[in-house]
Amino acid sequence: MQGVERGDRELLDAEALVGHLVPAGSMFAFLAGHRRNLFPDGEFEDLFPSGKGRPSIPASVMASILVLQTLHDLSDRETAEAARCDLRWKVATGMALDDKGFDPSTLVYWRKRLATSGRPHRINDAVRTVVEETGILRGRRKRAVDSTILADAVATQDTITQLISAIRRVDRQVPGAAGQIAKVCTGHDYSRPDKPRIDWDDPAARDALVSALVNDANALVAALADTELEGDAEFALALLALVAGQDVEPAEGSDGTDGRWRIARKVAPDRVVSTVDPDARHTRKSPENRRDGYRAHVAAEPETGIVTDEKVTTAAGTENSDPAVAEEFLDAEDGKRAWYGDSAYGTGDLRGGIDDAGHEAVIKPKPLRAPVEGDFTVDDFTVDDFTVDEQAGTVTCPNDITRPISRTRVATFGALCRACSLRAQCTTSKTGRKIVLHPRDDLLRQARRDWADKPELRESYRTFRPNVERVISQIASRGGRRLKLRYLGTGKNNAWLKRRTAALNLRNLIGRGLTHTAGAWTLAT
Repeated sequence: MQGVERGDRELLDAEALVGHLVPAGSMFAFLAGHRRNLFPDGEFEDLFPSGKGRPSIPASVMASILVLQTLHDLSDRETAEAARCDLRWKVATGMALDDKGFDPSTLVYWRKRLATSGRPHRINDAVRTVVEETGILRGRRKRAVDSTILADAVATQDTITQLISAIRRVDRQVPGAAGQIAKVCTGHDYSRPDKPRIDWDDPAARDALVSALVNDANALVAALADTELEGDAEFALALLALVAGQDVEPAEGSDGTDGRWRIARKVAPDRVVSTVDPDARHTRKSPENRRDGYRAHVAAEPETGIVTDEKVTTAAGTENSDPAVAEEFLDAEDGKRAWYGDSAYGTGDLRGGIDDAGHEAVIKPKPLRAPVEGDFTVDDFTVDDFTVDEQAGTVTCPNDITRPISRTRVATFGALCRACSLRAQCTTSKTGRKIVLHPRDDLLRQARRDWADKPELRESYRTFRPNVERVISQIASRGGRRLKLRYLGTGKNNAWLKRRTAALNLRNLIGRGLTHTAGAWTLAT
């Protein structure tokens, strides 16, 4: 059953005895005075529907502990120790000085209850309610978006480790798999988690091992193909099939039918990097910076730094790209907004969504790359550009040659380029120039014109867009070090991000004099 905080104080109540040692205006002092207003027990009653059993830790206390844990980036064991030994934590949570605290598994228990409830992000929702009541965002019509890569909680596995781990996972989770492994898997002793002992400096030995493991994986998948599976067992077999195909290719001179394989000379675009956390991915924040993990997306009000939306996604896939998630943030907003973003957000789809919703896009245009460096582009803000006439459905090149736009939005100049006097400046293609137009090409070209012709637009961008980088830094680092995620899977890490932004928003409001007076949340400044 759900526990509730007592109205009277214990003899050794930490706040009564040492509360004066906690700095005023700190998160600890705020929670000491307002945790029950912020996280009332009634908002958590559905987590304990039976009403029976031993009383839990009060919801206001546990919610405060989860906020402090996420804000200070502590493990479950470190959090339990802080609640037992740190006077500030005891004051913040209303504990007695001699309170022995709780076992670290209690935090797992509460997070699981929240995750499986109808309102898994109610801690974040509670802080959003405070933000709304204070009116700090009232009349503020700007939103800035950005993202960052957060390192996953597991080590990146090589292909051989993944194949062995995936087969061992099938052994654990698929009923009857052990017998099939003993029957069809002969390339390795899968009762052992370590790597096979071979001469790793011998390419032939490595290829022979890869071939044996891939053949074992394929044989096991085939042997279990007709087995009716669900849940973890179904996922384990699907993961094995994925791992067996993502990193390998037929050996030289083979088509794969003879069972000879080698490590592929390329990286799969959506490669699983670990069987321990199958949602983690390779990604690049820049061409020079490749990292493994998840992508955290954030929308914030740039003048106050208040986070208005957030989401953790896998780090690969167009559906998880910056502009795709920004469209989700856009759909969640009421009223008209000016959206600030760097060139990663300058896609036609996002600009179209912003325009269709009646918002304003203050987004740096993506730079154009000409087929011949330094010469013509497909834009029309200079005298030498290709001119696009959407009404007539044509594109005119710098040499006044006009071609129709096809149903797939392509204008092909082809053979007309052969005798063109400007060809050397326009294209290096043997088949002539081809112009591929985005469905919202008009918005893309207008954005580039506006960026060149309106200095006030660039000034607004320089004033407000960089502010979201400070928010990103607060989310992704603490004490000068980059944070590393502590959980497995997109769902758990997304819940962490929402608790993190809730804690940062709350800290932001506390710095502005947040208080609860006459039943309402107000700011001193």
